Amino acid sequence: MKLEQQLKRLSLSGLAAAILLLVVPQEAFAMHIMEGFLPPMWALAWWLLFLPCLWYGLVRLRRIVQEDSNQKVLLALCGAFIFVLSALKIPSVTGSCSHPTGVGLAVILFGPGVVAILGAIVLLFQALLLAHGGLTTLGANGMSMAVIGPIVGYLVWKMACKAGFRRDVSVFLCAMLADLATYFVTSLQLGVAFPDPQAGFVGSSLKFMGIFCLTQVPIAIAEGLLTVMIYDQLTKRQLIATEGR
Repeated sequence: MKLEQQLKRLSLSGLAAAILLLVVPQEAFAMHIMEGFLPPMWALAWWLLFLPCLWYGLVRLRRIVQEDSNQKVLLALCGAFIFVLSALKIPSVTGSCSHPTGVGLAVILFGPGVVAILGAIVLLFQALLLAHGGLTTLGANGMSMAVIGPIVGYLVWKMACKAGFRRDVSVFLCAMLADLATYFVTSLQLGVAFPDPQAGFVGSSLKFMGIFCLTQVPIAIAEGLLTVMIYDQLTKRQLIATEGR
């Protein structure tokens, strides 16, 4: 009971921040690809790639809940963390926006499969309530933020732990590189959909990377530090076990 109460207090803090985001005006163009921006062929292609990931995520989520129903509150906390961080759009000097992703914590606690479901829910609510992203582009945004970024973060987490890195360093690297991988994949998605007439796919992708890089790198570092702080608080309060992670 004490465990659930502490997790609920943390979740309520995230919910309060999420409600604040709903009433604060937001810019419409950010690292999420906006509604209708991708050509229909590419929007459909990314959806077809994303659907099997959702199915696998549902299988993993169901197994986790069946093994320990108390994990529901921690799953909700991870979802709220993703929602709040990925809704914080920070203006870039190029006129676009960048934002954290918040997937690192869920990747560490539950693995990348579950993040596909949490990310899809977050992206759906942001598209409907914040005009952030879109329904037609949810497949593309899901592949970058909820699939490929988390997979990169998970691999980094496992390699860092296996290499004997300190726990806080491993958490930091996981969250930071998952964020940067998301931005990298989004740039590739835009580059392949809108190749440069002269430089082609590569040149276009590099241009899109340049739109985000000035703000995304410090954001990724800040996200890594914040994730370390949250993970540290969860372990100090004995809300999660560190053995075997």
